[in-house]
Amino acid sequence: MPGLLRRAAGQHGKVHAITPADAGWRYAGFDLWRLTPGMVAEDRLAGREAILVLVEGRATLSAGGTDFGEMGARLSVFERTPPHCLYVPPATDWRAVATTDCTLAVCTAPSPGGRKVQVLGPNGITLEPRGTGTNLRHINNIAMEARDVADSLLVTEVFTPAGHWSSYPPHRHDEDDFPRITYLEETYYHRLNPSDCFGIQRVFTEDLSLDETMAPGDHDVVLVPRGHHPCAAPHGVEMYYLNVMAGPRRAWRFAGHPAFAHLT
Repeated sequence: MPGLLRRAAGQHGKVHAITPADAGWRYAGFDLWRLTPGMVAEDRLAGREAILVLVEGRATLSAGGTDFGEMGARLSVFERTPPHCLYVPPATDWRAVATTDCTLAVCTAPSPGGRKVQVLGPNGITLEPRGTGTNLRHINNIAMEARDVADSLLVTEVFTPAGHWSSYPPHRHDEDDFPRITYLEETYYHRLNPSDCFGIQRVFTEDLSLDETMAPGDHDVVLVPRGHHPCAAPHGVEMYYLNVMAGPRRAWRFAGHPAFAHLT
């Protein structure tokens, strides 16, 4: 299996280009563009829908012949405000021109088509707490199951305070047995504050046939093909991640690790 920790390829331009073939799976894709003012990101994906997330900074966006003007509000992801997002159906041209330093995530998955280009945020996205104690984190549900805004994609942002755990207690979604559990491939795009620090993420199966513990840095991506995948923000370091999930069914059902059943 290809390595699960992906470092950004440079400081500007398309610094991540994770396709299903590259990841060694079938559904989820993730690109990341880091742009300076005037730089352009554009694409057209046959057979795949996309959700464009302005992680930080501003850009003028157009898609499917519609000009949406300047989008983006937060200049730092750690402002925790809802992101500006745009849904783009398959075989549809889109283009972004940065008006400030800008980080643009492109989340993709298979789609039969038929939907229209649609603005998904910031309206309709509300920051919500999840967990208690040092398991508390805050969620921006961009395109989870309750929002009928995509055919395959599930997309969410998570803000984990310094010293807290996230994607915890450990859980997995690697079987296609709905409604008990669903098969979903997942990417984690990590950001850290301070940016020169690191986080911790472990991806492992209960039989330990897969068992990798990684220290993602700012702008790194972790792939989760199967198994449990908790992460932790060290003392003094805030962690953000953008999750992209996709599989044969657009539903998030998971099974917890039996050793942590006392926490659920």
